[in-house]
Amino acid sequence: MAQAIRLASQGVYSTHPNPNVGCVIVAQGTIVGSGWHRRAGGPHAEIHALGEAGGKARNADVYLTLEPCSHHGRTPPCADALIDAGVRRVVVAMQDPNPLVAGRGLERLRAAGIDVETGIMQDQARAMNPGFVSRMQRGVPWVRVKLASSLDGRSAMASGESKWITGDAARRDVQRLRARSSAIVTGIGTVLADDPSMNVRLEAQQLKGVEPVRQPLRVVMDTKLAMPVQAKMLSLPGDTLLLTGGQDNGRRQALQQAGAEVVAIDGGQGRLEPEAALKLLADREINEVLLECGPTLAGAFLAAQLVDELVLYIAPHLMGDSARGLFHLPGLQQMRDRIALEWLDVRQVGDALRVTVRPRY
Repeated sequence: MAQAIRLASQGVYSTHPNPNVGCVIVAQGTIVGSGWHRRAGGPHAEIHALGEAGGKARNADVYLTLEPCSHHGRTPPCADALIDAGVRRVVVAMQDPNPLVAGRGLERLRAAGIDVETGIMQDQARAMNPGFVSRMQRGVPWVRVKLASSLDGRSAMASGESKWITGDAARRDVQRLRARSSAIVTGIGTVLADDPSMNVRLEAQQLKGVEPVRQPLRVVMDTKLAMPVQAKMLSLPGDTLLLTGGQDNGRRQALQQAGAEVVAIDGGQGRLEPEAALKLLADREINEVLLECGPTLAGAFLAAQLVDELVLYIAPHLMGDSARGLFHLPGLQQMRDRIALEWLDVRQVGDALRVTVRPRY
């Protein structure tokens, strides 16, 4: 199963909106077939592994990171393929959270007389697909916030200047976070200040992934449709979505002509509610969201308890107490109001520290 999970990890940059899945087929103690899901619409992991195993799959054991599908989607049911191949036993790390499957694949295998075991390395398998599981079970994507700061927790100078807080190695590392994300979300303030590209600037070989590199959906929270029609991201490959509460039809039309899609999700009084934005993205099969933004939007998502993971790149310099902080959280007045965090990972990336933490709501 550990080998199947390693195989599944190879699809992290390319399977959106599908989950990452790995499969290993073992006959008489020897691996005779293995595979992983490479791209949505292409063969699933089981089909790759069965193709490699050929006739050796009969009476073999199959190790799968996720329950085989039992419905016709972009491809035929993998449960049927395993049955037709005559496998003896199927060991599954976790049941599929997709309501279209949700145990039906396992039932079909058992009904065909195949031995089925579940729950082997389940936690590791779930960790491979945080966004897919979140979208299926909670109705919202997995939200990962990426921020860069000085050692004293500052994200920009008082003037707004922020290029560059971290070095080349940290910025390359961020490209990998972007590449695995289904969407990158920012606020209009960041667009007006920095005119960001919000795209993946690594080649497939640098990601050890599948050609071509998929560009995440670019999402801008733009309450009053202040997005410039000449914004850099509108001229780049990939799609840009503006979420707005603005009703200026002239601005809307101009931005649509410039290449943006504009959708209104007014939460009342001109506000854009983070949860409404996430539900809209989930409806579009967005699994993982990377939030790259300023302190106001980051604070709003955090205060709404919608952040699942924080990735902070901390550079070895000081920017002073007049510089801007990481989060705008005006409601925190006393020690008991603190937002507790759980350490997940700390490592050095170039001359910066990359700290990964999870809020403990």
